Amino acid sequence: MVAGQKTVLLDVQGLSVSFESYHAFLEKRASQVISDLSVQVYAGEILAVVGSSGSGKSLLAHAIMGILPDNARTGGSMAYKGKELNREYREALRGKEIAFIPQSVAYLDPLMRVGGQVRGIVGEKLRDAQEKAFAKYRLDLQAANLYPFQLSGGMARRVLISTAVVTDAELIIADEPTPGLDLAIAVQALQDFREFADQGKGVLLITHDIDLALHVADRISIFHSGTVIETAQREEFSGDGEGLKHPYSRALFRALPQNGFQLPYCPKCGASCAVWEISRTEMRCACGSHD
Repeated sequence: MVAGQKTVLLDVQGLSVSFESYHAFLEKRASQVISDLSVQVYAGEILAVVGSSGSGKSLLAHAIMGILPDNARTGGSMAYKGKELNREYREALRGKEIAFIPQSVAYLDPLMRVGGQVRGIVGEKLRDAQEKAFAKYRLDLQAANLYPFQLSGGMARRVLISTAVVTDAELIIADEPTPGLDLAIAVQALQDFREFADQGKGVLLITHDIDLALHVADRISIFHSGTVIETAQREEFSGDGEGLKHPYSRALFRALPQNGFQLPYCPKCGASCAVWEISRTEMRCACGSHD
């Protein structure tokens, strides 16, 4: 699929995710956590999805990978290279054309040595690639013989990154890949993502750290309350944020340390933006004043 002169690898349109649960008197209820969410990842770019913790960013990755729990209900459409991303297509792509770096190290199989997990279904053919990845991320080669419970948190995080970089994937979905890593390893991982994209492939980087996204991404989608409120080129996050369309995007950018921790306050009641209501088009204080 081609949008203008760019090839669309991943196309998510109008995604909604809700969870069904039973309450008192066995009453079934649905709680919607993602609504009308749309993102596109182009070949040759890193798209960062930035939002606060608990805003549903990981659910976006899980919906794409088809690993939501059984009580999840989804709507909208998802396509990879122009083809509907249905269950059969996902299963054919996972670990091959699409590599996933989950946020939680609990996704490592506790009953399998980590070297085998990095090599995956390809097996011994990837041993050289696995050893190069371990050397790059400062993992002793003997770590391949360890089980996940024998790893530190940082080692487990490096193993998860290794599972993605050893493949011949066209798309990497990285969900908060750098927490727990020392600075040098985190920088190395981000450089690898950049090189991966520069080879004509795609990266969907999910993070709560807008500063990190600004250092590596080509475009940034601002995520709030289960939807994307704005997608902008990295260059638009400059100056006083005047190039950004949504006041919430400008507020996030202005609140960075290098921008003076500027927070918008309601001129009427003095409330900070942390308690404001945010929609797709505006920020509004509960007292009715606008940004």
